[in-house]
Amino acid sequence: MKEDHKDALEWEEISTEHIVRDEWIDIRKSAYRFPDGSVFEPFYSYSRRDYVVIVAEDTDGNYLCVRQYRQGIKKVTCEFPAGGIERSDGKQYGGDGDLSAEDALDAAKRELLEETGYKSEDWQHLLTLPSNATIADNYAHLFIARGCRKVAGQSLDDTEFLNIENHTPREIEEMIQNGKFQQAMHIVAWLLAHRESRQKQ
Repeated sequence: MKEDHKDALEWEEISTEHIVRDEWIDIRKSAYRFPDGSVFEPFYSYSRRDYVVIVAEDTDGNYLCVRQYRQGIKKVTCEFPAGGIERSDGKQYGGDGDLSAEDALDAAKRELLEETGYKSEDWQHLLTLPSNATIADNYAHLFIARGCRKVAGQSLDDTEFLNIENHTPREIEEMIQNGKFQQAMHIVAWLLAHRESRQKQ
């Protein structure tokens, strides 16, 4: 493909209506002009704040996981510690400009401590990628934390109800294969963490 045609696939947003816009989420209904000139509507999308996922390995080589209810699939899931990056405007969704009140690594350290009571001095950023590029504007920041040690109890938000579990790598692999470890970004983080571990050997 020639360089001058590289932008020929972009859509042009020609109108947007905010269906729900509060401190938690911004759900939008938009009309777009396609590259061939035709117009499509409605196209629904939403804005949420960026978040972190932490593959946390303890000093015994096991991994810290949490079990909690996920409304989307209406099931209790097993997953890694994770949470939103705090914003300076206090909102839970994105917007124009960088309104982060903390950087991703600081958020990861805070979330690990709050959800599990563990800390680590050995952190590595794995990847930052769109959470759901089709309909959402937020990004997931994936980290691995090695040598995690217990230093405190949990300090959960009012809406968090979760239990901590320690799992071996084999147990996590089995849960993934059996559909019991269901968060897609958490599985991506797991695969990337294992790739990094293999490269270090």
